[in-house]
Amino acid sequence: MGRLKDIAKTESAENRETALAGIPQRDEDFRSGFITLIGRPNVGKSSLLNRIIGEKISITAKSPNTTRSAVRGILERPGKQAIFVDTPGIHKPRSPLGTRLNSSAYEAVADVDITVLVLDASKEIGKGDRYIANGMSKGNIPIICLNKIDLADDRTVMRQLQFASENLGMPDAEYFAVSAQTGAGIKNLTEYILNSLPSGPQYFPSGTTSDTDETVFIAELVREQLLRFVKEELPHSIACKVTEINWPYIRCEILVERDSQKAMVISKNGHLLKQIGINVRRQLPPGTYLDLIVKVEKNWQKRTDIIERLGY
Repeated sequence: MGRLKDIAKTESAENRETALAGIPQRDEDFRSGFITLIGRPNVGKSSLLNRIIGEKISITAKSPNTTRSAVRGILERPGKQAIFVDTPGIHKPRSPLGTRLNSSAYEAVADVDITVLVLDASKEIGKGDRYIANGMSKGNIPIICLNKIDLADDRTVMRQLQFASENLGMPDAEYFAVSAQTGAGIKNLTEYILNSLPSGPQYFPSGTTSDTDETVFIAELVREQLLRFVKEELPHSIACKVTEINWPYIRCEILVERDSQKAMVISKNGHLLKQIGINVRRQLPPGTYLDLIVKVEKNWQKRTDIIERLGY
């Protein structure tokens, strides 16, 4: 909740200072860089980011494509600053939204210092992983990260690593086996990344752990809770946007694509919506009044105007 601790001190979103205020400080001995996490949906990129940074930066859920835009988390060490970029899972798109998510992921790989291809240790490495590996920039340091080793035995982990080294076409990559869930292997991965940073400026003020706007983060918290309750096609059809903050009042719109979905989100007697509000407020400063409004925007995933308005 540290990222939200100052929200109660302001009256509106407009007069909050941003994490990007100030000019990057240059130091010949300072090392910094950008590290992109890329991979298929549900390989655990967001959980990995949260584990590395040590706090909740990106929402997580079992639904594919939970992450819909690049999310940055900043890790500081004496004389070093690593900016990790979580990206949407690359998949075969079935809508303009899916196409936009893929583009966002590939854009986050361009001109970065280190690219981490995240694989799922509990699933076979397939064509999708090879496709992503082939599309990775060749101008940065490559890392293959086999995540979710807590879900696989040692023999499977070794077999997966061997297969990746022989089939992904990345002979210069470093390989790490980790578990974002338990923390196993995270220290070795993090230290390697920090030691690989080039000389560079301090991009963010000390103490910054993310540059995500508070309104975006709150909307994501609402969507995260919805994803944990709803099923079937609903996860893909839900979008959230904070439309007003006037402390302690926060208004968040929940968009769905059909009237039947609206009824599912609200549920009988508003029980589900009430529970969502309770769960989100637990992660916000005490005294927050969260007003959740469910609206129908028919086929919004296919409408580029709404996709852009939502910031995807």
